[in-house]
Amino acid sequence: MVRGTSLTAQQRVAIAGASGYVGGRLSRQLLALGVPVRVLGRRPSALQELSGLGADAVVADVADGAAVRRGLAGIDVAYYLVHAMGGRGDFAARDRQGAQTFSQAAAEAGVQRIIYLGGLGEPQRGLSEHLASRLEVANILEAGAVPATVLRSAVIVGAGSASFRMIRDLVHHLPVMVAPSWLRTRCQPIAIDDALAYLVGCLDEPRTTGQRLDIGGPDILSYQDMLLIYARAAGLSRLIMPVPVLTPRLSSYWIGLVTNVPVSVARPLIEGVRSPAVCVDLRIRTILPRKLQRYAAAVRAILRGEGNA
Repeated sequence: MVRGTSLTAQQRVAIAGASGYVGGRLSRQLLALGVPVRVLGRRPSALQELSGLGADAVVADVADGAAVRRGLAGIDVAYYLVHAMGGRGDFAARDRQGAQTFSQAAAEAGVQRIIYLGGLGEPQRGLSEHLASRLEVANILEAGAVPATVLRSAVIVGAGSASFRMIRDLVHHLPVMVAPSWLRTRCQPIAIDDALAYLVGCLDEPRTTGQRLDIGGPDILSYQDMLLIYARAAGLSRLIMPVPVLTPRLSSYWIGLVTNVPVSVARPLIEGVRSPAVCVDLRIRTILPRKLQRYAAAVRAILRGEGNA
């Protein structure tokens, strides 16, 4: 249950990236709370279901300033849940252009606030191209005329999360897995329900405006831990064998072969695991206190098919 929904229901909200997993779940949750929701996306077909649930659907590519301005007209708060992974060409350049265009269009449309979900990772530790791009998008939005809230997360534990789907598919398809050194990198995963609670909670909490806040669950685990915990929850016996050399880039190719995640998406995600993804700023837990779900419990909920996990 999200606390303090009285203000939430009075705000007109737009969600760019509503056709994605987090964006779709967020749209449904806000609609259930009675919030007027407008969903923005490039493909009309991807917005049909949300439109049927009561969302106002607007076809708009974030790189098209005029279309975004139309989509943001009359909007109070805009969620930016867009990334260009999986497409062709330079995804970092597309992310940069999209963020710049969206920020300017939001200002011109009179949007009062932008909320962005980015990625955990510290520049001084070295970032992959994917994480560096997420950081650049955050910087662009924060530098714009519209006040921005940036939430940073590691792996989101949910059935439709690309990172979590890789974990699931690896466990189910490989009784024996090789363990390159990057599997020992630390990560602070967050359950989808907790991530959504923070995204929604920011609407009612002015202390999150203009802030960059880390969101993560109670567990700090290695990626190897996450694989083995999933295997135990699924009742599977899995063996992980260490190997001296297997780069993230090479790993992305075999992951693409044994999972349903396209190589174009797997590669930037896997290259990102070189950097620890652990919260360094836990103010969100004081601002929006809640009991956070542990990783194993979140996995069990997904395996039971609870809700839309």
